[in-house]
Amino acid sequence: MTFPLDHLILVPADIDLTRSPLAAGKVDAETYVLGAFNPGMTRLANGNLLLMVRVAEALRNPIRDGHIHAIRWADDGYHLDPWPLGLVDTADPRKFMLRGAKENGGWRVMALTSLSWLLPVELDSEGRRIEAIHYDRAIAPRAPYQCYGVEDARISRVGDRYLMTTCSVSPERHSTTLYTSTDALDWRLEGIVLDHQNKDMLIFEGLIGGRYWAQTRPLGDLYFAYPPGSEWRAGPSINLASSPDALHWKPSDHPGVRPHAATTATARIGGGTPPVLTKDGWLTLWHGVEPSGVVGIYRTYWTLLDRDEPWRTVRTQHEALLEPNPALTEPLKDQMYIDDVVFTTGIADAGDHWIVASGEADLACRITHMPKNAIGK
Repeated sequence: MTFPLDHLILVPADIDLTRSPLAAGKVDAETYVLGAFNPGMTRLANGNLLLMVRVAEALRNPIRDGHIHAIRWADDGYHLDPWPLGLVDTADPRKFMLRGAKENGGWRVMALTSLSWLLPVELDSEGRRIEAIHYDRAIAPRAPYQCYGVEDARISRVGDRYLMTTCSVSPERHSTTLYTSTDALDWRLEGIVLDHQNKDMLIFEGLIGGRYWAQTRPLGDLYFAYPPGSEWRAGPSINLASSPDALHWKPSDHPGVRPHAATTATARIGGGTPPVLTKDGWLTLWHGVEPSGVVGIYRTYWTLLDRDEPWRTVRTQHEALLEPNPALTEPLKDQMYIDDVVFTTGIADAGDHWIVASGEADLACRITHMPKNAIGK
């Protein structure tokens, strides 16, 4: 499907690392932007759009002196932790896996050669150009549970408050943290709201029955099989939770969006955009992953949920709404480290069309204009 506007709005070269939270000698090594991607998005009071961009700042040369290094934040500054090369698997340029499952208690254990922080980027009202980059309001790690970075913001406006969920990464836990704001520029860290591994918590843009609702996507290493012939496929699903205050969440007893047995293109799924209310119900865009290669093929799909019982699907379809677009990243091919990934993370109402924000190839930010009649029919 083609759209009236579909372009990359922000690429790694647009990021000035001299203004990074890691700059000014805080990290004793050269760094570069591995990716500027997966932007949360909302509309500001002045009508402009705000992207909260994940900047993955990586070590230019993580391997030296027989060791590979990880960046870690602590109260006293940033540290480079060395790991002997003989103990790790370095096949993936974004991370390294520690060898020896027995020594690790049987668990897969990894570390990162980059650290992610969040950068507010202000666009014009239609997402066609960058108006300002707010380096002075960047969000960097500030608590032990964020020592390996802050990732993948999702922004919802509920009443007069902006609510932003992020994934905070540390050896302690892989948790979801909440930030709140009255203007979407100055944010207050409220702390951990989900204590289990969950990268896709999306708060509905409005209350249901006087309560906050959210989509969640807890991960695990084991899933139980559906009965033979079931329409559903075992694996991670998009669950639901509700809260009186957006801080304390109770999982819903009802299942949410589940991977369908009729297609392998969505064998693994996760949340994309915070659900927005339309005349037909709550519209949510989500990602489905088709097994292929190292990371799989990521595409964007849509589902309409009932306005009063959000666990009930009103309409959906198996065909992808948005596909990875190699033509967009062709000028950046020398910076590519993965492909076949579009990861949609934000949506804004623009009258007769939706403005959709995505990460493309874990490298850049993509803006797509989608006519409203292209979704939900």
